[in-house]
Amino acid sequence: MPSDSSSGKDDVQEKRKERVDDSSSWAHPLSQLEEQKRIIRKPNLQDPGYIRQKASNKLWVRERLVALLDKNSFSEVGSVTGKPVYDDNGVLKLFTPANAITGFGRINGRRVFVTADDFSVRGGHADGGIQMKAPYGELLARKWRVPLIRLLDGSSGGGSVATYLTIGATYIPGMAGLGKSMDAMAVVPVASALLGPVVGLGAAKAVLGHFRWAGSFQTDKDYPETISLFAAGPPVVKQATFEDLSKEALGGWEIHAQNGTVDNVAESEQDAFNQIAAFLSYLPSSIFELPPVTQLADPPTRREEELLFIVPKRRSRPYDVRRLIWLIVDTNGSVDDPNSSTFCEIGKTWGRCVVTGFARLAGGPVGVLTSDCLVNGGAIDALGSQKSARFVTLCDHFGSVLFLPVDLFSESTSPKTAVAEPRRFARIRCSAAERMATIRHGASAMSALYNATVPIYTVIIRRAFGVAGGVFADPEDGAGTRVAWPSGDWGSLPLEGGIEAAYKRRLDTAESGEEREELMMGLLAKFEDVRSPLKTANKFGVEEIIDPRDTRPLACEWVVHAYEHLLPQLSLVRQNRYGLDSKPSSGRGYRL
Repeated sequence: MPSDSSSGKDDVQEKRKERVDDSSSWAHPLSQLEEQKRIIRKPNLQDPGYIRQKASNKLWVRERLVALLDKNSFSEVGSVTGKPVYDDNGVLKLFTPANAITGFGRINGRRVFVTADDFSVRGGHADGGIQMKAPYGELLARKWRVPLIRLLDGSSGGGSVATYLTIGATYIPGMAGLGKSMDAMAVVPVASALLGPVVGLGAAKAVLGHFRWAGSFQTDKDYPETISLFAAGPPVVKQATFEDLSKEALGGWEIHAQNGTVDNVAESEQDAFNQIAAFLSYLPSSIFELPPVTQLADPPTRREEELLFIVPKRRSRPYDVRRLIWLIVDTNGSVDDPNSSTFCEIGKTWGRCVVTGFARLAGGPVGVLTSDCLVNGGAIDALGSQKSARFVTLCDHFGSVLFLPVDLFSESTSPKTAVAEPRRFARIRCSAAERMATIRHGASAMSALYNATVPIYTVIIRRAFGVAGGVFADPEDGAGTRVAWPSGDWGSLPLEGGIEAAYKRRLDTAESGEEREELMMGLLAKFEDVRSPLKTANKFGVEEIIDPRDTRPLACEWVVHAYEHLLPQLSLVRQNRYGLDSKPSSGRGYRL
């Protein structure tokens, strides 16, 4: 967005008379510097790019920084990066700032680094920017060990054919700083907010992060600038594949909120910034620190009576797993108020059979991973497996312990589920699971859990069947910390489906449906006694069965121990593994 220096013309001309180079001090060049800063930091209200930005119900880039960061905490890096235009007398008449703003700031007192796209300047394309400014910011975030936040709007410095005319040639595309993006991910938390159409290089940056947000808010009907993400825009796609698609149909926020490209959806830009702040509050500033512990008034010894009744006695009946989580984790108020809970869900709109998010127990951040029996009967599918693997990897990388309340029917490949449904539809869903390669994605979740170095606390709430049940109920292959509720129900196969498989010939001899059902019920009765979790505990097949009301006190005690005695050593291991990185050759170069 070119800034017009003619605004406030009389005052500016008056000041310029005083800014004469007296050749005895640096006052004159400093006054020139301040003049450029003044122009850049004020929007040009007549500029078409700014007009479109505001008409689209979007904040201007510097308004976003104000909304995101603590008051007066932003310290800009590259504050006068741009293209000044002077008249014949050497007086600045126009300044086009670079379409990326970078700098340090603070969120809730903690230092962060922000790179923010200015869509009002050439839609964020490279021909409106200064090369490598944003990648340098990502390098600074890594070196200074502070979280990186990207405010993405446009192509984030990506290519434009207009650049060919500027440089007089085409060029072979390079990484454009994406290597620095991946370097940053290895060291600091990276959060990206999609604040407009994010395309090309911007789309690549969006997925190279630990947390991605997109907005669902509506824009002005005369300027329908929506939140979207795609590798190439509709004109390029039409030329390549002959598909005539709108931005929404090609890569609207609804598409990516359901496929996992975007983690969370918010109703406004401010809501997005609040979610980013909440996400970062559970993570350390870098892998070289422990997650921040916050002491709350909620006593670790709190026991909730509702936990004794939350799991229905009838096994096929579902319950609200989020309510269960709220009853266990720390809260800032009443457990009946979800907004008071410390549980911060991640990925609610995709892989919905799995619930993931951060919470606190005795003030210590924990990663919560469980399944939702209200979705898919509690069976894990391909997207749920991907979501699980991604979340476990995130927690392990930044040293957050894992809390696993387990109620998992198995992978979504069995025709019999916990929630009764017509067999025909169950078979359809089963075949869909095979087509989606659920078992392969499930193996990724298994690998992530087994290879995690952070402590894992497992609570078997109800079901644990098959390979998937084993993965979540025994993620460390016999070496983990695990308890179970008296509602536990487990095995290599669920009895209902397993009996049908084991006694198929006998059941098929029944002359009527009623006789078959009677025979089935008789077989189930024989197995009911061995199904008791107490029988498993007698064989030390489960280490301990606990009163559900004791789950919070026990988990809190475990978390405190993990933060005091286990995580510090793991942090040292990560530091030694990563090494020194101030320069590529630091500590490894040849000494003359």
